[in-house]
Amino acid sequence: MLSGISCRNIVKRYRRGAERIEVLHHLDLDVAAGEFLALMGPSGSGKTTLLNLIGGLDRPDEGEIRVAGTAIGGLPPGALSTWRARHIGFVFQFYNLMPTLSAARNAELPLLLTPLSREVRRRRVSVVLDLVGLGAREDHKPGQLSGGEQQRVAIARAMVADPDILVCDEPTGDLDRQTADEILRLLQLLNQRGKTVVMVTHDARAAGHATRILHMDKGRLAPPHAAGNA
Repeated sequence: MLSGISCRNIVKRYRRGAERIEVLHHLDLDVAAGEFLALMGPSGSGKTTLLNLIGGLDRPDEGEIRVAGTAIGGLPPGALSTWRARHIGFVFQFYNLMPTLSAARNAELPLLLTPLSREVRRRRVSVVLDLVGLGAREDHKPGQLSGGEQQRVAIARAMVADPDILVCDEPTGDLDRQTADEILRLLQLLNQRGKTVVMVTHDARAAGHATRILHMDKGRLAPPHAAGNA
């Protein structure tokens, strides 16, 4: 299960003043390689905290997380950054694009720290921009693109290093319904091409594009139920 995810007995706490708040309570989760999982739940339920742990942006206080075959909790910071760059692609609600760079240059950013030649980098960028339907707009800057097109650039950026797993935090939360559905169909396409997708969303219609839905509440997972593809 190379690109699968296994979380065991995960506890995460944060300090608020003198108080220690436990956000995740001995949580277990398995995500199969090639699955499209939607995590739903109210604000403060721990969804984004769990997503950040899976993506290696944070570490649990207790328990073990294995992602893409690696126990990531014990990796030193440099090794964790290298692992994350290779295995995880991040897609967020707010696209975090560099406003002065073209779509192509934004998509290329994750490759600038790799030993790949400029020619190889540009070739990869061309492939992912074509995949998200923006091959003809590679020279446009974010201000010249619609919200949906900007999110497509963000997805291209997430895909350019060919990661095993996409972690998506409210990827359609800032989009109108038609554009949101287009982005969700794109995530489905990437999933059908073998990418494992874990998506946090408040939107039941968005979650319906996943192959499985889990609900979180107060740092725990509710019993699972299946989701039909939209």
